[in-house]
Amino acid sequence: MFDFSNFAVILFIIVFIIASRSIKIVPQQHALVIERLGRYHTTLTPGLSIVLPFIDRVAYKHLLKEVPLDVPSQICITKDNTQLQVDGILYFQVTDPMKASYGSSDFIIAITQLAQTTLRSVIGKLELDKTFEERDIINRSIVTVLDGAATNWGVKVLRYEIKDLTPPKEILHAMQAQITAEREKRALIAASEGKMQEQINLATGARSAAIQKSEGERQSLINQAQGQASAILAVADANAQAIEKIGNAIQKEGGAQAVNLKVAQDYVDAFAKLAKTNNTLIVPGNFSEMSGMIASALAIVKGSGDKS
Repeated sequence: MFDFSNFAVILFIIVFIIASRSIKIVPQQHALVIERLGRYHTTLTPGLSIVLPFIDRVAYKHLLKEVPLDVPSQICITKDNTQLQVDGILYFQVTDPMKASYGSSDFIIAITQLAQTTLRSVIGKLELDKTFEERDIINRSIVTVLDGAATNWGVKVLRYEIKDLTPPKEILHAMQAQITAEREKRALIAASEGKMQEQINLATGARSAAIQKSEGERQSLINQAQGQASAILAVADANAQAIEKIGNAIQKEGGAQAVNLKVAQDYVDAFAKLAKTNNTLIVPGNFSEMSGMIASALAIVKGSGDKS
């Protein structure tokens, strides 16, 4: 008798196998390349997809995230025949799963080999010192070459970074000595420039001080001259006022007689002082003038006594 329970179990297993082969769930940032009867059929994107069991098969699986790829270290020769040990890291991303599946047997190996050969070519065009100074140029050159070639492989090369540039020990010691000498040279130049600036500052200060001193002396002389001129003007004004007052006094009544009396007194006093300066007796050359002046003075005095 036919056992329907066993048949149901077998049927359930067959249906489960067919369903499991028909339903494909693709995770985010992944892609599945489907072949139908040995030929490329389609690329499954993230989500739930249905395929034909036993006819369609998943031929390739690709990760669509950015992938870092370590490029093995290698020896490169510079333009000036110096050996450099160089290693780097490459960042790429699969952009076309179909080309990544069929464009190359192994696009990772292809990218790695191309990165190494391109690096040797770029380093060979530069001298040793330039390789350390132009890392960015080297990186951009490698990315440009790799990105152009990797397009056929469905891969986008995002960037390349050199991790280490290691010259031979002898070259490294020579470079360190050169760097030390260059730093000492810069230190000496900086010290000499400092001394030169110091001398310039001192000379500028001395010049400014001399100018300030000369300006002060000039102003002092100007002030003295102005003071002397003011004093002379004051004396002149005083004399002018005195003369003016004398003239006014002379114009008044009895002014002329007072002047004659004053002149006679001064005349007599002057001869008296001259006679006392030595043992020589000084006698006026014209006694008549002296006697006339004395007589006039006595007359003025007498006239003043009579009035009183």
